[in-house]
Amino acid sequence: MQLTLPYSGIILLTGPSNSGKSTLLKRLIDEQQILPSEVISSDDFRIMVSNIEFIDWRNRPKEEADGLFDEYQQISQEAFDMMDALIESRCRLNKLTFVDATHLQPDDRKKYISLARKHHVPVMALVLDTAQETLLERDALRENPRGSRRIKQQFQVFKREKRFIKKEGFTAVYMIDANELANVEIYKRANPVEIDLHEGIDVIGDIHGCFDEMIALLEKLGYEKNEEDLYVHPEGRKFVSVGDVMNRGPKSLETMMFFLRHVKAGAAYMIDSNHGWKIARWLDGRNVTLSHGDEKVAEEFTKYEEMNDAEQSIQLKNELKEFLLEAPSHYVFKKNNIPVLVCTHAGIKDEFIGKQSHQISDFCRYGDTDGFDEDGKPIRKDWFVHHKKSVLIIWGHDPKPQPLLMNQTINIDQGAVFGGQLTAFRYPEQTFAAVKAEKDYSGADNNPLKEWEKKRLDPPNIGKFINGYSVLTEEAGEIRVFDDTVKPAIDTVSHFTVPIEQLVYIPPTMSPTPNPSSLSSYLEHPQEAIDYYRGHGIETLVAEKKHMDSRAVLLLFRNETAARKYIGTGTLGAIYTRTGRRFFDKTTEKTVVSALNEDLQRAGYFDTNQTDFILLDAEIMPWNLKAKELISSQYAHVAENALLDRTILKNKLSAAAGRHDAIQSWLEEHHEKVNNALVFKEVFQKYCWDIEGVQNIQIAPFHVLAHSGETFFHKPHMWHMEKNREFARYSSFFVETEWKLIHDESSAEEVIKWWKDMTEEGHEGIVIKPEFFIAKNKGKLLQPAIKVRGRKYLNIIYGMDYLERANLERLKKRNTGKKQKLALKEFALGVEGIQRFVNGESLERIHECVLGTLAMEADRVDPRL
Repeated sequence: MQLTLPYSGIILLTGPSNSGKSTLLKRLIDEQQILPSEVISSDDFRIMVSNIEFIDWRNRPKEEADGLFDEYQQISQEAFDMMDALIESRCRLNKLTFVDATHLQPDDRKKYISLARKHHVPVMALVLDTAQETLLERDALRENPRGSRRIKQQFQVFKREKRFIKKEGFTAVYMIDANELANVEIYKRANPVEIDLHEGIDVIGDIHGCFDEMIALLEKLGYEKNEEDLYVHPEGRKFVSVGDVMNRGPKSLETMMFFLRHVKAGAAYMIDSNHGWKIARWLDGRNVTLSHGDEKVAEEFTKYEEMNDAEQSIQLKNELKEFLLEAPSHYVFKKNNIPVLVCTHAGIKDEFIGKQSHQISDFCRYGDTDGFDEDGKPIRKDWFVHHKKSVLIIWGHDPKPQPLLMNQTINIDQGAVFGGQLTAFRYPEQTFAAVKAEKDYSGADNNPLKEWEKKRLDPPNIGKFINGYSVLTEEAGEIRVFDDTVKPAIDTVSHFTVPIEQLVYIPPTMSPTPNPSSLSSYLEHPQEAIDYYRGHGIETLVAEKKHMDSRAVLLLFRNETAARKYIGTGTLGAIYTRTGRRFFDKTTEKTVVSALNEDLQRAGYFDTNQTDFILLDAEIMPWNLKAKELISSQYAHVAENALLDRTILKNKLSAAAGRHDAIQSWLEEHHEKVNNALVFKEVFQKYCWDIEGVQNIQIAPFHVLAHSGETFFHKPHMWHMEKNREFARYSSFFVETEWKLIHDESSAEEVIKWWKDMTEEGHEGIVIKPEFFIAKNKGKLLQPAIKVRGRKYLNIIYGMDYLERANLERLKKRNTGKKQKLALKEFALGVEGIQRFVNGESLERIHECVLGTLAMEADRVDPRL
């Protein structure tokens, strides 16, 4: 007798003591048909909690028997409580569990049925039907016999109960005669929703009857039609539909038949969905109201019936009905037997993954909903915010203009039937492919893509952010933003920054070298930056002169009409600091932005590059434009007082030196201190000049971040510096930045000499970058840039006497680890935010990246780094 058991769930063995439950399980374990860990025995748990398996209260005086019976009851209760906790844990983990106990009373069985339903796993009963005589014979042979009276009582209860067991709600019930016990074999089903990745998969978003676009997408992905009229990939890849292959579009029936053939042939997979479920029930003759495009499917069937005989039509309906009804709620794709990817239609909870139930199917079809709106459409809740597992979830159902990455989930329904595009997500490559729909097939008055566009610039929901949140970035994965830093960032955005629709990017902080200079008289030196990148396999580097200035972001539009399209307001642009505040006063900003617009228009920049805007990361000089108060209140005041005090003391020491030889060493020390004060004054004054009017303002753009149709993160830094030179030709505001290439030891030595010469003249230093904007080693993000500041400049950072031996030794122990981590997180958030802006995503989605960077800046770290 072969028993077909599920891959997980509860298998309840039922029968009186001595019916063979433990014997059967022991044999199955010995034959390696089941695992020892899959068996939970009430007898074992009694021993575990009390050291006692059985208490015999027979032939005892009443008061003793009652006491022993009470003790046995208490032991049994504790044992079953512990058993149930373990069984529930195994249900949560989607494991198979055999429960070895009598389960004669209906309440004993019902609690396990309820437990299985709670955790969405099957529950089956193996009922061992053994004659009373056999039970008594076996009991007499036991080391601890239960006694004939008890066995007879159990047998009577069993006779009464066994006819009701099949009606109690078990997934399946096996009645096993005692004579068949020795021949029982176990066959465990594999989990039908778990699939090995093999050569890779291509997950396709909601098709909705857009058959031609689907074929075009498959061909774009490299699939070819074979002799059996099946689309197959030369590398053995398979494609997966997230459901809703029908409805609204022009060729729903053809698309359903296409997937029916491909799934049957093992060439593709298809997931259950809300429209698929409705069409399946309609095909089954249920009383279903076809609306919201489903009526078009019925019309296609009517045409099919007119063109084919009745028998053929009935056969197709039955085949499609069964096909749609059997479609799983989701698939779990595994690599090396480890779940890495989940595909579902509308969403899934973490605790549902890998399981099946009616409730799970409903959730996967419709997502998390909260009633209906005035148009009768479900109000969708953000189920993905509760996704905590590392597994990536791909879903559709909710049309968005671009693939939406949220909390380790990706929405790939780009509204093909509404005139959007049909998207595929390729795994393990984790890349996208898409084809544009030929037109809007839906005829819908409330096109969700147009509705989304109308709401794109709606203010963000601060409630989503204020208690901390996560951002899923392509470059660094999930980045956690904590409540203690996000709250001051929200306050900054609320009161001090430019309007949030203009605040599309915050530049990342920049880390100094991970290690201090190995040279005794330097704190920072280019060699450590070069060594860092070469140690991570990057040989070609770019060294750029670092201006003594203020960091700024320039968002410049072709015209006010273009600005309204992207940010909802008519403006020619905005210039703001790396904390999001307006760089100039409004009048000056308007003057500078207007002049830049005229210069770029004159150069034909917007037309030549076919863009509506340009986003630049730049440095603006002179330094006193933004640091005027800092210079006057700190640097100038400190320099003047230090020079005065140190000069007076030096003069007094000089006058006394002739009379006291011991004073000579003090005099030399204070002579050095006066020189330190002079250097301090020289450094901060070098980058300050007259700023009457705007004509003396200089802007050095070093990153062209984006145009309206693309980002430039794939470009090498040499390209960005060539663009810097190009901008200097367009406008007198733009200035070139000196830079050099490092590609071997000779060029490295040349850069080091260049750095020494410029920093000895008082310039700040250089920034060393990897060849490409985004650099990784073994999949891990590297520092996008490392600043190397000169010895003189560091006087105004660490104090004018920082080079004294004791001070320098202490400073070389500084910890840059936190600064480096923040730099990487902020860089990943910045790249992510710009990509979202260029892709036309919502203001809220862009804002979570900007807010995250500002929150990182609120994290306490040594500001001198």
